[in-house]
Amino acid sequence: MFAPRFRSAFRPASKQASQCSRQQRKPLPHISISYQMRQQRHQSTATFSQASKALFKAYPFSVAAATFFIFTGAGFLAYTNYLYYTYFRGAFHKFPEPVAKQLRKALYYTNQALDAKLAVKYYKEALRVADEIGMDPFSDEIIGVKIQLAALMEKVQQFRRAIDILEIVKRDNLRWVEELGSKPGNEGKRTRVLGKTVGVSVKLGELYANQYVDEKEAAEERLVWAVETVLKEQKRRQEEGVKPEEGEWMDPEQIGGTLEALGHMYEEKNQHYLAAPLFLQALTLSPPTSCHTAVLMNNLSISLAQQAPPPTLGQPPVSRPALVSNARAWAEKAVALAAKCAPPERTEECDMACAVATHNLGEFAEMDGNIAEARKKFEEAKSLAKAIGFQEGVINAEDSLRRVGKP
Repeated sequence: MFAPRFRSAFRPASKQASQCSRQQRKPLPHISISYQMRQQRHQSTATFSQASKALFKAYPFSVAAATFFIFTGAGFLAYTNYLYYTYFRGAFHKFPEPVAKQLRKALYYTNQALDAKLAVKYYKEALRVADEIGMDPFSDEIIGVKIQLAALMEKVQQFRRAIDILEIVKRDNLRWVEELGSKPGNEGKRTRVLGKTVGVSVKLGELYANQYVDEKEAAEERLVWAVETVLKEQKRRQEEGVKPEEGEWMDPEQIGGTLEALGHMYEEKNQHYLAAPLFLQALTLSPPTSCHTAVLMNNLSISLAQQAPPPTLGQPPVSRPALVSNARAWAEKAVALAAKCAPPERTEECDMACAVATHNLGEFAEMDGNIAEARKKFEEAKSLAKAIGFQEGVINAEDSLRRVGKP
């Protein structure tokens, strides 16, 4: 099957010291005050240095431990200040302080000391306060709070509640788009709200497809709506032109991600003839030298190899050897791209794509009856997967090697 963490530091006064005391009673030449102050600081520093050395010599382990805890405490204090100003304050600089105050509490009980009940309480309080002071309920900030609340529900495996929250967000957003989106002055806001709603619908598709919910039809419906909305808006802009103040629509990466999500849904339903065009379209929107492009090439390869499209009236069916040949070509492209990607573009996706695509090349060789080549690719895939800690890839390769047998 295709492969898809003390002793006192003080001493009795010496003879030399008493001699110094006697000398200080003699008349001294005039010395400026600033010189005296510098001299006193030097003497104080020397005394402290001597005392520190004596203390460390007497109690080396105790002094070392004390020093460690002092520096650790200082480091913790510095980290706490950094966390406070960048995480708790910086994250909410766009919110009025009464709202930000509640969100900081919600964030704490979401990410620092997980307590869903308290976190929900403060998220709701933040939304209430935001409504009271007149924040736009369709602003990025408020929509973001609602999405974060849904993410919390997903985090604690309350998937149905997460779905309910996002369905409400989607419904309210679409109502605003339909009723107010076309009014003068709302062009830019319409673009932003509709784009957010597409993302929400993609997430709903993911949640409905979750094994604990397992509503594949509902998942497909949300993903199809997202793809259709993206393409419809894109087509409208191409035909009518972009209106003043309308702003840019979703970027290629976001559009490609939407297409890819629906492709994976069809892949899970074994409808590879529907998944392949979506992966191909997502591929055209992906940067040509990115590791994710290699992943998309491999996804397309898998879909082509497993296609069994229904017959089309008036058109001859594509032969099985032709499909496997096309699949092999895309897998080879995936391996080549993953191999040549260099930092900073190179990520772990390249390593994964290379291992999986190599395994799939073994599958294609096995389909062609070339067992020696298949065995070679499975061995190579196993080695690659083992090197990157991809255990599932190692298991799949070992299963394939047992299937083709020893030379």
